Amino acid sequence: MKNWLRQHAFAVESALSHVRRTPFSFTLNGVVVAIALALPLAGLTILENVRPMSEHLTIDPEISLFLKMNLAHEDALSLEPSIRNILEKNKKSAKISFVSREKALKALKQRNGLPDVIATLGSNPLPDGYVIKLDSFKNAADAMRIDEIAGELRALPGVESAQLDSAWIKRLAALLNILRMTLLFLATTLGVVVIAVVFNTIRLQVMTQLDEISVSRLLGATDVFIRRPFFYTGALLGLCSGTIALGAVALALSPLNATIADFAHLYASQFQLVPLSIAASSLLLVISGLLGLAGAWLSVKRHLAPISS
Repeated sequence: MKNWLRQHAFAVESALSHVRRTPFSFTLNGVVVAIALALPLAGLTILENVRPMSEHLTIDPEISLFLKMNLAHEDALSLEPSIRNILEKNKKSAKISFVSREKALKALKQRNGLPDVIATLGSNPLPDGYVIKLDSFKNAADAMRIDEIAGELRALPGVESAQLDSAWIKRLAALLNILRMTLLFLATTLGVVVIAVVFNTIRLQVMTQLDEISVSRLLGATDVFIRRPFFYTGALLGLCSGTIALGAVALALSPLNATIADFAHLYASQFQLVPLSIAASSLLLVISGLLGLAGAWLSVKRHLAPISS
C-alpha cells in the first residue's frame, strides 16, 4: 500500500513539476478549456435559476364554463355536483364559483366605455357560468392535465363551451425542454472540445519528454509508471479549468443581476440569478477533471503506444 501511494505521489509531483516548468503554456491551455466549459456552465446556472419558476411555484389554472342560453337557472345551479364529481375523479380540488348572467352583466357594466354599448343591446347577452380555480398543480407537466378535465366538463349537459388558461403553462414547459436539450447538445459538443485541447496538450508534453521516457524504460520503468504523470496532468488541467470557468460565471452574475433587477421590477418581482450550489459545483469540477483525464488517456494511448512497441 505504501509503495502504491509513493508511486502516485511521485506521479503528482511529476505533473506539478511539468506545470512549474511551462506555466505560460499550462495557463493558456487552461484558459482555452475554461472558455469552453464556461458556456455550458452559464447555461446550466440560468436553467437552474429558472426551473423553480415552473416546478416549485404553485400553478393555478382557471377553467371558465359557459352554459347554454336556454338553460334554466335551477338546472344551471344543479351542475355543481357533477362538476365536483369530475374533479374528484381526477383527484383535483378546486374553488367553484357560480356566476349568474346578471352578476356577469353587472361586472361588465363596471368597465370603462362599456355601459353605453351594453345599453344598446337591450336584453342581457351573457349566459350563466362557472369559474373553476384548480389547485394542487405542482409543476408545468402536471398542469397539462387540465385539458383532460376541461374536456370532461365540456361534455356535461347544458355546457356550451369551456375556456382555460393553460396555454402559457404548455409554452413554458416546452421552452424549458428546448433549453435542456440545447444545453445538453452544447455541453456534449464543448466536452469534445475540452478533450481535444487536453489531447493536444498531452501530445506536446509527450513529444518534449521522449528522451526522458526512453531513459526511464532503460531503467526498467513500466508503462503504467510512465503514463501516470500524464494522466494527472490532464486531470489537473481539467480541474483548474473548471475552477476558472465556475469563478468566471459567478463573477458575471453580478453585472447581469443589475440588468435583471430593472426588468424584474416591472413585474413586481425580486428575481435574481444565484450561483450553483456547492454540491453542484463540486460535481461539475469532478466532471471537468474526468474530461481532462479522458483527453490525457486518449493522447497517451495514441502517442506512447508506438514508443512502447
